[in-house]
Amino acid sequence: MPKQRRTGTKAAKAASRVLKDGRTSKASKTAAASALSQRAPKRKGR
Repeated sequence: MPKQRRTGTKAAKAASRVLKDGRTSKASKTAAASALSQRAPKRKGR
């Protein structure tokens, strides 16, 4: 099975900031949403 690439933590945080900011363009919000959709699922705590 090929290794799937996932969005890193720093990139996910940056994408989140873009989505929260009301001054960003539609294209940048689309790219940020795409990056977050490729984020690895959070692991459940103990």
